[in-house]
Amino acid sequence: MNRRRALKTLFCSSALMNLNLSAFGQAEPVAGTLDLLALGDFGTGDERQRAVARGMARYAASLGKKPDGLIFLGDNFYSAMPGGLTSPRWQTGFSQVYPGEDFPGPCWPILGNHDYHDNRGGELVQIGYAKSLNRKTRWTFPAKFYRVDLPQVTMLMIDTNWETINRRVHNNDGVNCWMQADEQSAQLLWLERELSSKRAPFTIVCGHHPLYSDANHGDTPELVEILGPMLEKHGVHAYFCGHDHDLQHMELDGLRTSFVLSGGGGARLYDDEKHPRKGSKVFDVFGFTHISISGGDMTIRHIDPNGKIVHAFAKNTRYEWQNLG
Repeated sequence: MNRRRALKTLFCSSALMNLNLSAFGQAEPVAGTLDLLALGDFGTGDERQRAVARGMARYAASLGKKPDGLIFLGDNFYSAMPGGLTSPRWQTGFSQVYPGEDFPGPCWPILGNHDYHDNRGGELVQIGYAKSLNRKTRWTFPAKFYRVDLPQVTMLMIDTNWETINRRVHNNDGVNCWMQADEQSAQLLWLERELSSKRAPFTIVCGHHPLYSDANHGDTPELVEILGPMLEKHGVHAYFCGHDHDLQHMELDGLRTSFVLSGGGGARLYDDEKHPRKGSKVFDVFGFTHISISGGDMTIRHIDPNGKIVHAFAKNTRYEWQNLG
């Protein structure tokens, strides 16, 4: 049995089963103090991406308020982007698909493997886009790794496109689609420093690749080995990622961090046989994720394009959590 399968999981302790559900909020969409929508693996430019985006807009309207921001979990643009900074895909794949009238808040991206691989220098184009404009844009992408501080949550946005990881994904096809070794080292020092600093009541780390996944790509051993202890040491409440084209949630025995995968933004779903470990939830659907924080409670919902809540759970600042169905 490999290390991934040997991990024992715990989805809800008996003590948490007795907690009052109302203390964590309900599964129905209720506007919280802070409402963020997250999705990954969406940048296809085709009808699947647009269908998920339309579902996001309808769902956002049902909240009774505008979302406070969008989190883009990587693979923001698949295939070529002719024109780079002036590519028409900035309109057809971003501004028109996630329009400001529906999503007026900042959009915080991170890089996925296809953002590196499919366009030489594409990662620099995405970071440089906002700086290239003579006007304000919702595309808020200052660097490969950066920090977002909101009153309720600190978000640390990182680049998980490491050489060993992306070489496996792209089969050594001659395209150097990863961050440089010195960038990777600098990022880890930065992450340790930020996690050691004063933060909001909740902390979220966002990276494209999963630490743990019960789908096509499986666990990422480098991230389990290097990032995993950092998340636990500093009490990160949730790690958000994409990369696998589905929606997932898992809680691992002995770890305080919740692992949330939202990779259903538009790229084709994987047709593979899944064997989820005990306590792992895997949903083979397109969709996105709603993060709502009110007071000391954070509720996370996976939503399909029709607005159906396919899974929801809640977590408080003490790392106690409850499945909401």
